Amino acid sequence: MKIDLEKLRTSGRISATALAHGRKMITPGTKLEDVQLAVEAKIREMGGEPAFPAQTSRNHIAAHYCSPPGDSTEVQAGDIIKLDCGTHVDGWVTDNATTVDLRDGDDSLLLMSSKMALENAIALMGPGVSLTEIGRTVESTITQLGFQPVRNLCGHGVSRYTIHCAPSVPNYDDPKAARLRANQTIACEPFASDGKGMIAEDGKGEVFMLRRDVRPKDSLPKDIIDAMQESERLPFARRDLVRWLGSDKRCEEAIKILTKKKLIDGYPPLCEKPGVRIAQFEHTIFISEDGPEVMTRLPD
Repeated sequence: MKIDLEKLRTSGRISATALAHGRKMITPGTKLEDVQLAVEAKIREMGGEPAFPAQTSRNHIAAHYCSPPGDSTEVQAGDIIKLDCGTHVDGWVTDNATTVDLRDGDDSLLLMSSKMALENAIALMGPGVSLTEIGRTVESTITQLGFQPVRNLCGHGVSRYTIHCAPSVPNYDDPKAARLRANQTIACEPFASDGKGMIAEDGKGEVFMLRRDVRPKDSLPKDIIDAMQESERLPFARRDLVRWLGSDKRCEEAIKILTKKKLIDGYPPLCEKPGVRIAQFEHTIFISEDGPEVMTRLPD
């Protein structure tokens, strides 16, 4: 597939702008849902569409905290919050994330370990480079500062209308990792933890994705078929279903129907143990013949 670099660059610029917009909102007393909705509104205002629901994961939650409709959860003093968002422009996906440390500040060692690991990884990237070496660099950067990479979370390839695909981009020295190829687009996202560096699903999933296209033999009601077409086979949130279907009740009915027919997967929050603090930074990078082009970096 030929990559439309101009659309990919536009997508990256929108993702980065929306991320910066949401980051400024992360202050004590702000509702997590308000941050997520503002990020998604900024993406649409700039001419893109969310590639997945914006998420704000607090403290020991590494990823996938997406607010349920009407979520009253607020940012607390001392929180460390990961903001993750992405955009697609005509299907061309970019994904980025940042972390705000309200206890130790923007220069905290935990934040720096994730941010430095990301920059060190990008500096190595190019056609033919082993992702084993990328993972080794991420791991050594984080451990040298006294923390652990989250080993069972990784970066990933992105493609048109596809948020996760090959290759996996490990956060540790994985001897089985692939090599980068020219004209490949990847998301690199080192997670740094002051815990053990292993996460597990915990809680109710608010993010869903179709396993495959809906077919006539699935015998779905028309409003649910229409809602699934709105998703464009990308991840969607419970709050999106409420918007597409018009009510909380119909949303819950749709989730039950789609789950029973094994048409959707749900994605609960990914967590370490309470008390652990986790940081994450992420960029989307295009691997050209000449090296890496970071799509989600705003000009200074």
